[in-house]
Amino acid sequence: MSASPLVNASPELLQDLVDANHILFNEGVVDAFGHVSARDDRRSDHFLLARNMAPGSVEVGDIVEFDLDGKALNGEDRRVYLERFIHGEIYRARPDVMAIVHSHSPSVVPFSIVKSVRFKPACHMCGFLGHGADIFEIRDAGGPATDLLIRDQHLGKALADSLGSSNAVLMRGHGSTVVGPTLKQAVYRAVYTEVNAKLVADALRLGPVEYLSLEEANAALAIEKEIERPWQFWKAAARAARTK
Repeated sequence: MSASPLVNASPELLQDLVDANHILFNEGVVDAFGHVSARDDRRSDHFLLARNMAPGSVEVGDIVEFDLDGKALNGEDRRVYLERFIHGEIYRARPDVMAIVHSHSPSVVPFSIVKSVRFKPACHMCGFLGHGADIFEIRDAGGPATDLLIRDQHLGKALADSLGSSNAVLMRGHGSTVVGPTLKQAVYRAVYTEVNAKLVADALRLGPVEYLSLEEANAALAIEKEIERPWQFWKAAARAARTK
């Protein structure tokens, strides 16, 4: 499919966003649902997100450009993700965020509904979790009878407020949202959020967990300087899987 008539974004960012969708599917973070966005690299008040479709099927021509209110600026004739307000409101609140991943990864969801176990980093690959991820309770912003989806700007802002200055937020009974200063780092963090959830769940069966201290977590962020290593590996694996 030919490229969408985007207003500003570079071809390199478009291709990286396509690869990000495929990587997240191939690594088991998203399935038919979930989405990843990138802030426009030529206009900071716009962001890029695929049309409403399964992430593993996204191509360059499926990318739509949005303003921070969630209005599509191209591809108006195509269905778009209902929860695009997650992305617009986080980008509005966090100028440092360049990419966002929202998923319903099955290993993470249990930590959103068992509030007595805080989701904290358990290994050095997960230092981005810092002091741990807070849980967004949609009832506080949307009342007792929502479908748990971020359907409008009001709920998007409430989620952004819950995220605060952190890199990840859990969403009760729904999933998680992870952010990064680059698209590649956001993908890395989404993958390792799933890894961390599996490690902690396994460890809790053995006994109390010794989590990283905040100082250790901050020091461990240095691993993200090696972001090209996992990115290139995951990209090659995802592309190979699509050719089988």
